[in-house]
This record gives sequence, structure tokens and C-alpha cells, in this order.
Amino acid sequence: MFDIIGKRRWYFLFSAIVTIPGLFFIILTPLSGDRAGLQFTIDYTGGTKWELRFENHDVTPDQVQSVFAANDLEAAVVQTSDGFLEIKTEPIGLKEPPPAPTPVPTLEPSASPAASGATSPSASASSAPPASGSPVASGDASPSPSPSPSPSPSPSPSPSASAGPSASPGASPSPSAAPVPGRTDLPTDGRLGEMVTALEAALGPIEAQGSLTTIGPVVSSDLVNQALVLILVGALGIMLWITYRFQDVKFGVTALVALVHDVIVVVGIFAILGTFFHVEIDALFVTAMLTVIGFSVHDTIVVFDRIRENRARHAGEPFAEVVNHSILQTFARSIMTSLTVVLTLLALFLFGGSAIRNFVLALLIGIISGTYSSIFNAAPILTVWQEWDDRRHGRAASTRAPRTRRAVS
Repeated sequence: MFDIIGKRRWYFLFSAIVTIPGLFFIILTPLSGDRAGLQFTIDYTGGTKWELRFENHDVTPDQVQSVFAANDLEAAVVQTSDGFLEIKTEPIGLKEPPPAPTPVPTLEPSASPAASGATSPSASASSAPPASGSPVASGDASPSPSPSPSPSPSPSPSPSASAGPSASPGASPSPSAAPVPGRTDLPTDGRLGEMVTALEAALGPIEAQGSLTTIGPVVSSDLVNQALVLILVGALGIMLWITYRFQDVKFGVTALVALVHDVIVVVGIFAILGTFFHVEIDALFVTAMLTVIGFSVHDTIVVFDRIRENRARHAGEPFAEVVNHSILQTFARSIMTSLTVVLTLLALFLFGGSAIRNFVLALLIGIISGTYSSIFNAAPILTVWQEWDDRRHGRAASTRAPRTRRAVS
């Protein structure tokens, strides 16, 4: 019978080898000013992400950075695999919200009595009933009606009159300006239009624009806060539920330790990949982490549930032996379940396209780490804690000889 619990120190050592370099690069992220460690998209940092490809394919990222520096903008530029230059800079091109419209005072109720009071009583009585005018009202009260109709008709007919005749002549020149292929999405006005002019003047014409996205700092800070809240609430909720389900805090805390291990492994590997290969974390990364947490807890609960059954069924045997038998009984099930998910994710990673590649990579790493931590970390840590608790309370270990059993799935 394979003794997993007896070799637990080797598994703890392997977990340390995997997690410690990742932790180093995670801590390096704020210390290096985001130049090393985790690389975030503008979803989290805010700013403008601009992908351009010049007709001169020999343009380097340093040349683009120098153009932005000459225009008082700090930019980080990298070369992508499809020949585009990915530019990340501060938010530019954001439209300010329109000012709130100020209410215009209306003169309809107050002007007519004043005007009628200025004229004779006979004129006011005769001019009150008609709305737009009879010959009597226009002749007798010519000074007084002139202020009241002039503000109201002047704004309303002017847009309608200008829109009707001028729309038909103005429509003819617009189709004559044919769009240039590959340049239709390039901005032509504002700060972005100025940068297009400066880049083309210094580095030649721009062949194509891959994408242009600008996100303000308010949106990005909200995403960061929501991501942290989701992960913390999910992890704490899982710990509380497992503690209640097994009526033992050791089970809940041990499952939480396995979750933290999986999160550190995934985030640490992305920090290493971001440092050396510029792999970025986008908004889908939080979805991947929550999925990994759920899958890892699923495997851990399967092992813990078998431990609880065998502990009651084979009372008197050493706890380490009970845990080892439980792991072997669920080993095949855990491996086969994880293998089917890994094969599906591997197909998505290879053939799913670049839009979801980082998302699938996070899932792939997390599923493998979650399966490992449930078998080789969570159950051995539970064994170490239980044995320490038995020694602390003076509970002697059982001397009953363990029975050999075959592993069943």
C-alpha cells in the first residue's frame, strides 16, 4: 500500500518550491513600479491601450516611446506576435460629461399681463382672446407683443429651417470623401489625433489600427475592489460552510489553506510569465480564480468526506492510517475527474484563440494545482494538525494494528 501520509514532507517541500518563487514575483510587483511581476491590463490600472502597425515594419518600441515622450506622455510599448505595437499610456481621449442644461426662464405667464397693463383697457380686452393675432391686436399693441413672441419662436424654427434645406446639399459632399483602407478607425481630432499626426511625421504612415481602448481610473478602481471582495468572500464562505458541514474547524481551515495554495500558485505563475513574457491579467482572471477555488474545494470535500466515514467505521486505528486509506480510495476518482477537465482546457488553449488564452491558462494551472493540493496538501495538513491536537490533549495514539485494504474508487 502506497504511504502518502508518510511521505508528506516531500509533498510540502514540492509545494514550497512552487509557491516561493511566485510569491517573490508577486511582492516584486509594487516594489518595481509594475515593471516586473504581475502585468495588469487597463481594466485594472486605467489608461489607454492602443495597437498600431506602421507601414515600416522596422519601427521599434523605443522609437514609439520617444515620440510619446516628446509629446509629454509616458508610454510602455511592446511588440506583439502579429506585428502590432501595443502602446499603454495614461488615459487620453476621454470625453468629459456634458454640462447640465440651465433652465431658461419662460415669459409666457408674466409678460402678457404686463403688456396688457401698459396699454389701454380696451386694447387689453380685445387682444387677450386671440393667440397669434388678429388685425386689431397687431395694430393697437405693436410695442408690447414684440418682446413676448421674439424669444419663443426664434429657437424653435431655426433648427428646423436649417435642417431641412441644408441637409440635402450637405449630403452630397460626404460620400465623395472615400475612406482610406486600414485607416478608417484612426482618430483625427483631440489629443489622439495629435498623436497620430506626430507618429506619422516621425515614423511614417500607420498601416492599421488593431484596437483602441481608454478606461478611466474610477472604472479600474471599482474592478480591483470588486475582485478582492469576490475572492475574500468566496474563500471565507467556503471555510465557514466546511466547518459547519464537518463540525470541526480543522477541516474548514485546512480547506482554506489548500485554497490559498492554489491561488498563490496561479497568481505566482502569472507574475513570472508577466515578468519574462509580458502575459497580462485581464477582467476574466477573477472568473478563472473563482472557478479554480470551487473545483479545488470539490476535490477536497470528496477526500474529507471519505475520511469522516472511515474514521467512524474503523474507530481505534491511527488517524494517519485512516487518512491514507481515504486518499487511496478516492485517488482514481479525483485523477480521472481532473484529467477530463484538463484535456478540454488543453484543447481550448491550443485552438481557442488569443482572446481567451490567458483565461484558459489560468484555469489549466488552477485545476492541476487544485487536484494536487486536495490530495497531497489538505489531507496531510489535517493529519499533522490532528496528531498535534492529540498530543496536546494527552490522547494516546491507538495501538491497534491497521488492516490492509485494497483501494477502491
